[in-house]
Amino acid sequence: MDEAWSRARGVFASLLIAPLFWLVVFFLIPLGIIWAYSFGDNADLIHISIDGTFANYAHAITPLYLGIIVKSVWFALLTTVFCLIIGFPVAVAITFASERAKIWLLLLIMLPFWTNLLIRTYALMAVLRNEGYVNMGLGLIWRGISHLTALAGHPLGAFQPLPLLHNNFAVVFGLVYVQLPFMVLPLYAALDRLDRSLLEASLDLGAGHLTTFRRVVIPLAMPGIVSGVLVTLIPSIGAYLTPDLLGGPESMMIANIIERQFKTADNWPFGSALSFLLMYMTFLAIAVQAIVSRNRKAAQG
Repeated sequence: MDEAWSRARGVFASLLIAPLFWLVVFFLIPLGIIWAYSFGDNADLIHISIDGTFANYAHAITPLYLGIIVKSVWFALLTTVFCLIIGFPVAVAITFASERAKIWLLLLIMLPFWTNLLIRTYALMAVLRNEGYVNMGLGLIWRGISHLTALAGHPLGAFQPLPLLHNNFAVVFGLVYVQLPFMVLPLYAALDRLDRSLLEASLDLGAGHLTTFRRVVIPLAMPGIVSGVLVTLIPSIGAYLTPDLLGGPESMMIANIIERQFKTADNWPFGSALSFLLMYMTFLAIAVQAIVSRNRKAAQG
């Protein structure tokens, strides 16, 4: 038996070599280089001197950049809240749908993953711009109402398109549009394992549907809620493409600043420090999630 297990461990080790090599060479080593750059400064336009300075981190928490970080976190929190509010009913509907309908609903949720994010973002721009479908529809409604009021002797003015693009609204709307599937799928995975006899017992004991939802469904779905919040919040903080295309000058997020430090300002040490601030925030969020999960399991045990 021990000999068989030893051979099995050899197989596992041989299978691990290739992905471990890839992870170390193409992920950990480049990440370590960027981390080292965050403690350096530009000796000239080409070379970076790594001298252990914390000046880049000190510069990153100045009011200007700290404000952008706070704004990025705020946009990400809004995105997460909206995704949770929209995604939870969708996940419940998928969970309690028939088997045939469930397949089609899950297909609709996963359909955006089959299309490139850039294409989806440009499609959203076509919807939100002044000549887009939303303002076209509102313009038709406005002209209809204006025609009716003109018959009554109170004509309305010309329709003014709503500013739905290149502002903070467009950024949050675009982030919700992109991140919603990442919220729905963990919620569905948690709800699908729900013991439905608990729901029946709650209703039989006199609890209403809202009480059952609040005191039975939500607590049992909490692992999916926590996972959905994490996989929505963290990518939203570091989102680059959505604010770059949908936002305006006042809608830049921290990822856009990082991109400019590397490509425009040629200040790699400062861009590296900003990048690792996001990494540290990610580690903190994961640590908080682990502590909450451990405390919940301890309370249940």
